[in-house]
Amino acid sequence: MQKGEAMSPQDSRPTAPPLPPSPPPPGPPEYPRPRLIFHTQLAHGSPTGRIHGFTNVKELYGKIAEVFNISPSEILFCTLNSHKVDMQKLLGGQIGLEDFIFAHVRGETKEVEVTKTEDALGLTITDNGAGYAFIKRIKEGSTIDQLKTVCVGDHIEAINDQSIVGCRHYEVAKMLKEQPRGIPFTLRLVGPKKAFDMIGMRTRAPKSTEGKMANGRETLRLRSKGTATVQEVQNEFDEQATRRVDDLLESYMGIRDVELATTIVEAGKDKKNPDDFAEALDSVLGDFAFPDVFLFDVWGAIGETKTGRM
Repeated sequence: MQKGEAMSPQDSRPTAPPLPPSPPPPGPPEYPRPRLIFHTQLAHGSPTGRIHGFTNVKELYGKIAEVFNISPSEILFCTLNSHKVDMQKLLGGQIGLEDFIFAHVRGETKEVEVTKTEDALGLTITDNGAGYAFIKRIKEGSTIDQLKTVCVGDHIEAINDQSIVGCRHYEVAKMLKEQPRGIPFTLRLVGPKKAFDMIGMRTRAPKSTEGKMANGRETLRLRSKGTATVQEVQNEFDEQATRRVDDLLESYMGIRDVELATTIVEAGKDKKNPDDFAEALDSVLGDFAFPDVFLFDVWGAIGETKTGRM
């Protein structure tokens, strides 16, 4: 419009606001998954409780403690489908949807003097995911095997009166490895509380059949970070690779940890070369600072399992 021209009535009409965008078409209806309820008992004897609504081991212990009116710190570890101190049945990061959970609580405290006569004590250490490291295996004929008061399932509470509560299994294994030969040191141990029919038993875990923990086709996968998920049980490759990585963890670090081994396999099974594998592992498990020779052997074990060479 040129200067001086009169504005027509049509030009002065207000414009209509734009129409809102159309809503997206409705998707399929969402059906909430049924609430997962697990049954539990105290391993030394108790009524059966029902628990639900946990996403990691610490929350699981809290739910069990609430049911039985105890402190979560009383729980040393849990086993699945057995009240015995059976490391084959140890609860790790997965629970079968039909599994029965037995909680082993603190029992007798004992102090043991140990003198290393060789570099290795003959212990394999694991932890419960909530701050307690405990003995998962005792090597036959080793220094520790000579001390009959030390048992599989004993929580290592202190070394030379220094509390190690809150330390991870690999940290405890390193402390024990660094104890000098020929100089006595003291272990303060807490055994799981025993039922009458278990008193006097000294349990030793079998050598290499740990890892499979699910009865049904699905398991609840507990995660230290994030939400628990329901997933299919491991296929044959995942199960064999996880077992081999767990064996390497024991060989290199003196620990066994099925959940850690599973995480390592998941990080490596789709990688094309060891450099990509090392980078992926560092992004999820950088705190462990795995030595290069361990990573090389793990990469080899995963590759051999893929090609069927055991």
